[in-house]
Amino acid sequence: MIYSNKVINLNSGPAALPQEVLQQASEAVLDYNGSGMSVLSIPHRGKDFDAILEESKQLVRELCSLDNDYEILWMHGGGRMQFAMIPMNFLGENDTAGYIDSGAWSADAIRHAEYYGKVEVLSSSKADSYTHLPEWPQDIPANLAYLHMTTNNTIYGTQWRNVPKANVPLVADMSSDIFSKNINYTNCALFYAVAQKNIGPAGATLVVIRKDMLQRIRRQLPAMLNYAEHVAKNSVLNTPPVFSIYVSLLTLRWIKEKGIDAIEGENKIKAALLYDEIDRNPLFSGTVKKEDRSMMNACFRAVDDKTERLFLDFCEESGIANIKGHRTVGGFRASLYNAITVEDVKYMVAAMQEFELNNKQ
Repeated sequence: MIYSNKVINLNSGPAALPQEVLQQASEAVLDYNGSGMSVLSIPHRGKDFDAILEESKQLVRELCSLDNDYEILWMHGGGRMQFAMIPMNFLGENDTAGYIDSGAWSADAIRHAEYYGKVEVLSSSKADSYTHLPEWPQDIPANLAYLHMTTNNTIYGTQWRNVPKANVPLVADMSSDIFSKNINYTNCALFYAVAQKNIGPAGATLVVIRKDMLQRIRRQLPAMLNYAEHVAKNSVLNTPPVFSIYVSLLTLRWIKEKGIDAIEGENKIKAALLYDEIDRNPLFSGTVKKEDRSMMNACFRAVDDKTERLFLDFCEESGIANIKGHRTVGGFRASLYNAITVEDVKYMVAAMQEFELNNKQ
């Protein structure tokens, strides 16, 4: 099989980036905007980085249809830092936070929250090994400090179709499906996403927080752990991850030019192509209920361990990289983030079909 000279990178993160973004970033590494300096070396408190920050925030505001009721932050520390900062800021010792347990990352968020206050798990699919989404809770206690959900579960391959309204502040981890489809972001009091899925390279985390939440901060905290302090310093409380934010800006420009509607349409096509082949091909099977399947992370298995090893080798030889499932669940995981094209997925499907022909017995 020959598709192109490139490798199709289906890694769950750090994930593939659009080729034009990579090209622009590589040029800026040598010379940023004709300044004679690398983007890796521009001052983080200088006018060039100020412009990067402001444009990136404006694009987030536009793509998420947000008004000035929201603050936009770029932060360090990845998702786990947010798992800790959210209860640090909003969950007092005698308060209770609600969590929806839909996978490994939501379970980790729960563990972090338990250090700081009471946690009530309102719904969970852990008993079924996260092979489906839990039921959305019907009676959300009105006294909760907040309700936390994970919109897409990368390890198990499940995804919520929408972000519902809640009668308490809703906090959403959107790390792996932000900007992949139309979402009503204003249903959230706070949402966050690590960059290395659909936004940019590893190193930065996007946090969007409704301004009234800043009045709910419960503890005296060091500045680095206090959302209000980061807002006051415009994401430059300390040296930010300049390059990661810059590449995220380039990706946001790409998303805006392409349009969320077009991106969502392509993502639906990509997911349908791959899941149809998984269901058709006798050598493979899906791992989660069809109605809960993720458009971003297609998880599936081979009929046996030998076939799994053979298919991994076949993909590597065919230029398809990083489809091995998470170490805790095994199998395969093809991550179909925005930068993966329909043609990439068609090639993946053709590889599965060729593998089937070669291994009928």
